[in-house]
Amino acid sequence: MTPPPAAVAARLDSVPLSLPVKTTPATTSLASKAPARTDRPFKGIALILLSTVFLGTSDVTAKYLSSSLPSIEIAWIRFLVFALIMTPAMLPGSPLFALRSSRPGLHVLRGAALLGSSLIFITGLGFLPIAEASATSFVSPLFVTALSIAFLGERVGMRRWIATAVGLAGVFIILRPGTSAFHPAAVFPIVSALAWAGTLILTRMMSGSERPITVMTYSSIVGVAIVSALVPFVWVTPSWHDIMFGILIGVASTVGQWIVVLAFRYGDASVLAPFSYTQLLWVSILGFLIFGEVPDHWTILGAGFIVASGLYTAHRERVRRSQLLTAAGEPSPNA
Repeated sequence: MTPPPAAVAARLDSVPLSLPVKTTPATTSLASKAPARTDRPFKGIALILLSTVFLGTSDVTAKYLSSSLPSIEIAWIRFLVFALIMTPAMLPGSPLFALRSSRPGLHVLRGAALLGSSLIFITGLGFLPIAEASATSFVSPLFVTALSIAFLGERVGMRRWIATAVGLAGVFIILRPGTSAFHPAAVFPIVSALAWAGTLILTRMMSGSERPITVMTYSSIVGVAIVSALVPFVWVTPSWHDIMFGILIGVASTVGQWIVVLAFRYGDASVLAPFSYTQLLWVSILGFLIFGEVPDHWTILGAGFIVASGLYTAHRERVRRSQLLTAAGEPSPNA
């Protein structure tokens, strides 16, 4: 799965203030190198819109390749390209070196969760229309809401639970279980969204001490290591045509993720979230042009429920953040 920006925007705007972060001279040094936030929302919005083009292109290309290559092999090419792009951050002595970390175990877990999300989503693309799979995958913020209770110690109010229920209703509208329209492969984007939610939770747990480039570098190493052990069992010799499209997937997904990280330096998540859902528009257009797929009215209606739920979840996150800052005696960014 190419992580949808809305999934990030719903939850990664700030470090949870209730979660203590262990600081050491090394982590303090790393944190001090992180670029400062700048309030330039229009630039953030422009970057989010640009990211959806890259992320949507990656998903559609993965679906195209799924007809000729196993999903494991597609994921292997993607993560190999990802790792090659991040190579300068792996070299000691390089100004971009980013492997110093106080939490390598969490990096391994995050890399495995990211790979699982991507691999499961690509598998589902081989059976489902791209718009349906993408819309369903946008439920990941709802899973994060539930997981944050256990792993981040957060309290979730009734309104956010109602928003979660609305989002899940959207999933049922799209999938229509129990009818002839239901495809068993519909479970893949849901499980992929759950794995991506785990990725976000682990990112939140490290966000006070780890730089984004460190998180991405470890994810690329862990992902390519795991999938390299699996790909020999399903190997299909790719054509040059397949290799070029595989490289496109790796480049587009990596660039798209990095643009999302940059966007959050210029605007709050609650401002950026509405524009991240344009990814659904891009994949629908590309799905029609390349595969002749036209989303039915159930998919459009269900996507509307999911988008509304995600936007309200992002709004409640902004309110919660303001309340925590006020309680801590710090100025609210919304004041």
